[in-house]
Amino acid sequence: MDSISEVIINAVEHSKNAVVKIDCFKSDGSKSTAAGSGSGFIFSSDGYIFTNAHVIQQAEKIKVQLIDGRETQAEIIGKDPDSDLAVIKIYEHNLSVSKLGESSNLRIGQYVIAIGNPFGYQHTVTAGVVSALGRTLRSITGRMIDNIIQTDAALNPGNSGGPLINTSAEVIGVNTATIMQAQGLCFSISINSAKDIANMLIRDGRVRKAFLGVNMQDVNLHQRVINFHHLENRRGIYVMSIEKNSPAEKAGLREGDVIVDFNGTLVNSGDELFRLLNKDRINMQSSIKIIRKNSEMISMNVVPIEKAA
Repeated sequence: MDSISEVIINAVEHSKNAVVKIDCFKSDGSKSTAAGSGSGFIFSSDGYIFTNAHVIQQAEKIKVQLIDGRETQAEIIGKDPDSDLAVIKIYEHNLSVSKLGESSNLRIGQYVIAIGNPFGYQHTVTAGVVSALGRTLRSITGRMIDNIIQTDAALNPGNSGGPLINTSAEVIGVNTATIMQAQGLCFSISINSAKDIANMLIRDGRVRKAFLGVNMQDVNLHQRVINFHHLENRRGIYVMSIEKNSPAEKAGLREGDVIVDFNGTLVNSGDELFRLLNKDRINMQSSIKIIRKNSEMISMNVVPIEKAA
C-alpha cells in the first residue's frame, strides 16, 4: 500500500469513533417528524459535541447515534447561528474523544480528511487538500463567518457538523457548507474559532460578541510595506467590504484597507481579531491601525457594538 493511503487510513482510524450521526425531530400534532440530520463529533469525555447550528435549527428533540450502535438523546447546550456552530451534550460513558488541533498551522495544499454522514451514509470518508485559507462565508443569519477553510474534500448534505482532520488525526475544522452549483468548493469553520465559540456556549449558552461590520480576508503583507513601517506582522486582514452604518463605517474604514493592529495588539489573521472582539470590547472605544492603498499607516478609533442575537 502506498504511504499516502496509509497516512489517511491511520488518521481515520484514530478519529472515526468520535464522529456521530445526528437526527433531529419536531412535533407534528401527536407524532414526531424528521427535521433534518447531520454530523457531529465528541470533543470532551463528558459528552460535549460540536455540530452546525443549521443542523439543529428546527430541532425539538435530538437523537445521537454513536459508531458502536448506541442511540441516545442529546441536550442543546447552546447555538450561535452567526457562526453556524452549536454545542450539544449526551450523557453516556466510555466515549471516544476527538483531538482538537491548531488551524493556524494549516498550509494551502495540505492533505485534509472529512468524516461525516452524507445522505445518511454513516462515517463516510473523503479526502482532499486545503484549497484556500481565511475565506469569508455568509451564515444562515446573513452575517459573514470569517476564517473559513476552503477544501476540495467532497462534502454533501449530512456532512454538516462533522470534523475536518489533518493527517495527524487532529480536528482542524468543522465542516459546514458547499457551493452546490460547483465542484470541489467546500468549506469548514476553523477549529480555533470553534473552540472560542464552544467556551462561550458552554459557559453562557450563547455568544456575546463585539461587532465591527467588515467582510475580511487574510492576506500576506508586502515586504516593502513591512520594512517601511517596521512591522512585526507578516500578514494582515484585508477589508473586502463594510456594512452600512456599522462601527467600521463610522470609524472611517474603507474597502481595501488592511488591518494590522487592534487596540495595541498585532493581528495577523481574522482568527486573532475575532478573539480580541470579545464581550469586553462592546461599546468600548478601541484603536485600530490600518495600511491604506498608498501604503500609508493610519490610526483611528472604533467603538464596536454588540452583535444582535
